[in-house]
Amino acid sequence: MIGCLVIHGFTGGPYEVNPLADFLRKQTNWHIEVPTLPGHGRELDLKDVSYKEWITEAEYTLKKLKDQYETIYLIGFSMGGMIAAYLAAKYNIEKLVLLAPSRKYLSFRQIAHDIGEVVGDGVKGILNENKLYTHYKNKLGMVPVKANIEFMKLVKYTKPYLGEVKVPVLIAQGQQDGMVPYKTVYDLDKEIHSEEKELVLFEQSKHLICLGDDKDILNKMVYEFLQK
Repeated sequence: MIGCLVIHGFTGGPYEVNPLADFLRKQTNWHIEVPTLPGHGRELDLKDVSYKEWITEAEYTLKKLKDQYETIYLIGFSMGGMIAAYLAAKYNIEKLVLLAPSRKYLSFRQIAHDIGEVVGDGVKGILNENKLYTHYKNKLGMVPVKANIEFMKLVKYTKPYLGEVKVPVLIAQGQQDGMVPYKTVYDLDKEIHSEEKELVLFEQSKHLICLGDDKDILNKMVYEFLQK
């Protein structure tokens, strides 16, 4: 039997990766686990949470899966990608999928472009149709400075483990990603020493790659990578 752990990103929740998780559930008999990291979910409460708690929760879920299933796949989105890579370096798993992993963060050029789109839609009176605006508007003022510092600590802590990842890995990212510069995939290609690596860039996708225009193609690609 196969167990699959899917880890969401910073300030997000399972909803960020559920389209992919649901697709895998429909296509397979795998057990798909999508934990909510401490302080995350639809209602954020990140004031007193540390990066170690995020890693511990994901690691606890992985250990439970390993106790029940012979084959383990790991999928991580954004910050969850860094956690997934860290766990893949520490534990014996079969395959790893990294979706817009936050090895680096903030593509200021793309952010400027996205802000321009938001402003333009506001002028047109269709602001609530802007997916980026509707996703992030509820988070404004809900993410403490301390939580952002904890996020940066997590990236710093997990980054050295990238070189210890040896399992087959698929890395996918959107070229319009405003959070993680899309050229990050090339850095990861150099740092991860797996013999089997696949790098994919989606022209139409922003950071929320599992919710974007390319999600159907992404779902099939991840499924085919894990199946083969």
